[in-house]
Amino acid sequence: MQSLPAPIADLMLKNHWFLATAESCTGGMIAAACTDLAGSSNWFERGFVTYSNHAKTQMLGVDAALIAAHGAVSEPVVRAMAAGALAHSQAQVAIAVTGVAGPGGGSAEKPVGLVWLGFALPGPEQTAIYSECRQFAGDRAAVRAATVEYALQRLVELIKPPRTPPG
Repeated sequence: MQSLPAPIADLMLKNHWFLATAESCTGGMIAAACTDLAGSSNWFERGFVTYSNHAKTQMLGVDAALIAAHGAVSEPVVRAMAAGALAHSQAQVAIAVTGVAGPGGGSAEKPVGLVWLGFALPGPEQTAIYSECRQFAGDRAAVRAATVEYALQRLVELIKPPRTPPG
């Protein structure tokens, strides 16, 4: 997985951007993958591991009412996590993830393997936040590993020139 952050590093350095992560279900694995790459201090600003709802509120400024209304594993929360990662760091780009890694904790509406991803990217006039939902198969380790891999690959797609908003 060490090669996954290399294209991100190149793009971040080229654009003079820093990356922050806000992670729940991956528990810091995205930040770890990024900082496994030598020289990452030149483009990786910080990582927030906000596993509990309280941590999301305290560290990222996610409104507790938003979590109460939609649940921690939801589009509004992951978007707020991405925005909060930027607001509480010096980064210009952020990845946020929240999901149900399993083996327990799933429901009919939010089954094990359901992950929301958020990406905050610099725009011409303001930051743009993109979000998407994915369903990953496998056990807890597989869901977490797939989330890390997908998040890093998707970030490259989103920041690689020419940048076009996701459809």
